[in-house]
Amino acid sequence: MLSSLIWLPIFGAIIVCFLPSFKNTLIYRNIAFIIAIATLIINIIIGSNFDISLFDTQFTESFSWLNWLGLGYDLGVDGLSLPLISLNSLLTLIAIYISPKDIQRPRFYYGMILLLTGGVAGAFLAENLLLFFLFYEVEIVPLYFLIAVWGGAKRGYAAMKFLLYTALSGFLVLISFLGLVWFSGEPTFAFEPLKSHALPVGTQVLLLIPLLIGLFIKIPIFPFHTWLPDAHVEASTPVSVLLAGVLLKLGTYGLLRFGVGFFLEGWLVVAPYLAFLAGISALYGAMCAIAQKDMKKVVAYSSIAHMAYVLLAASATTRLSLQASILQMVSHGLISAMLFILVGIVYKKTGSRDVNYLRGLLNPEKGLPVTGSLMILAVMASCGIPGMVGFISEFLVFRGSFPIFPIPTLLCLIGTGLTAVYFLLMVNRVFFGRLTPELSNLPRVLWSERIPALILAVLIILFGLQPHFISRWSETQASLIFYGGEENVSFVLGSLNTFSHHL
Repeated sequence: MLSSLIWLPIFGAIIVCFLPSFKNTLIYRNIAFIIAIATLIINIIIGSNFDISLFDTQFTESFSWLNWLGLGYDLGVDGLSLPLISLNSLLTLIAIYISPKDIQRPRFYYGMILLLTGGVAGAFLAENLLLFFLFYEVEIVPLYFLIAVWGGAKRGYAAMKFLLYTALSGFLVLISFLGLVWFSGEPTFAFEPLKSHALPVGTQVLLLIPLLIGLFIKIPIFPFHTWLPDAHVEASTPVSVLLAGVLLKLGTYGLLRFGVGFFLEGWLVVAPYLAFLAGISALYGAMCAIAQKDMKKVVAYSSIAHMAYVLLAASATTRLSLQASILQMVSHGLISAMLFILVGIVYKKTGSRDVNYLRGLLNPEKGLPVTGSLMILAVMASCGIPGMVGFISEFLVFRGSFPIFPIPTLLCLIGTGLTAVYFLLMVNRVFFGRLTPELSNLPRVLWSERIPALILAVLIILFGLQPHFISRWSETQASLIFYGGEENVSFVLGSLNTFSHHL
């Protein structure tokens, strides 16, 4: 089951790339779309058969590969990876759907998207450090080409900057992994033997430094963020959806899986500094978003601010904050994907993303009223309006982090307040006011173009009203990390259940 999530898209990419040339280019799109649907169905089957009461990874697969190198083909899914692989499958399907039907070089384009989703799924499912690193690096290649070939005017610069930054990220992560194996003396990169081997706190801190810098680049966290705005601005809308919705989560996933999971004692030493860095990054991203004139850059900088909340929650390392960090990753993926889709529609119909040029697009007769309404809903979700998933995820992050790090939490709360500032400035300038004559004859937005945003809007509201649909998957995993072992979790949860029964 898990291998199919990886190799079905990868083999599909190979098939699409080497198909003969057809006059009807929609054939390649349809093949990629069918593969994406099949991957999502497999995810649904895994989710429906996932036992939330178990502490161990499920659907495990393990095969000997390069034993002399310590590299094994070890896969598994738990409460941390399950929401993320589901998000990956959903947004891949949406990215293929919103891709232009007349895209240039369609075989290469859809092949790269499928290769990207397979690589990301492999990283989330890997139970071997070296296997994770291989998939962590694989996703760089397709994303580089997706920006360099189908990007904007400065796509070459943005793609090369992305490549250099993310290559450095992978190099630093690999150094940490090699150091962990070296100091532990284990002959393997498999998770379980390495997690059970306790290292001195000083050694853990030493190994954490390159790991954190590498993951901060991927997330990104200030001051390692400069590649992200350029990549988003030059990338096409489908690529921006995958980049913000899924690719950034590899960094935050690494924080929880490796930073907290493998170096817990060292993590607690550096946690206060990480919490303050999260507060600074949240404020920096919000202030930069206020100053932007390009709608896409506003959304890009908002990602820097909102991903800092995950770092704050991971730094607090409470049971509630760890669970909230997983919910925040899913929340940000859904909201940012919706925002980029709507910005893409505005750009497609008006030819501009300049907030100083666009005016009155909410006009019910000649503007983009439905697109504007959906944009307002997405902005409300990002601002943390109750009833939407953005509110409950951020509320749980702050509630779980405040008792441990009150000042960094307050800094992030200020960042949340600034979210309303920069998004309301954008919405007010672009969608309200009098429609200018230059924008009075806009092309019609078809309902087929609105479907992805409508689906995401439904999920944002549904998970906002019923966050348990996501959090129930990760509750046991957060408890396992926080309490430090299956026996402790069983004791604590048993005590809580007994107490609840008496109440």
